[in-house]
Amino acid sequence: MTLAIRTAAIALVSITAMLSGCTQEQQNKIKRDIQNWTGTDGVMEVYAGQQLARRFLKIDKLSTALGTDDGSPREYRFGYGVLDENLNGVVDEGEKRVYFEVSNFSTYVFFENPR
Repeated sequence: MTLAIRTAAIALVSITAMLSGCTQEQQNKIKRDIQNWTGTDGVMEVYAGQQLARRFLKIDKLSTALGTDDGSPREYRFGYGVLDENLNGVVDEGEKRVYFEVSNFSTYVFFENPR
């Protein structure tokens, strides 16, 4: 067994042992941290009543705003994504990446793009 394969095997066993000792919440946090580092292809749909009002594509992550002075969480989330102007679920020519904010009181769904 080469040194590289042996090192990879030891790393895999170590990570598996470490994760098995974690609670489910700790495992979820580790997974989210990895996703934040690697990125996701998220989609966020914002609804007005039962009607789809806005869709943002290619979102890396949603972040919770924190207060400048007190560091406490604010009542909105923000991120960057491509505004799907025609709501067809595809990034078309001319659709641009924008900054957005959404209130915690809004109705929205965030999911990984299935395409």
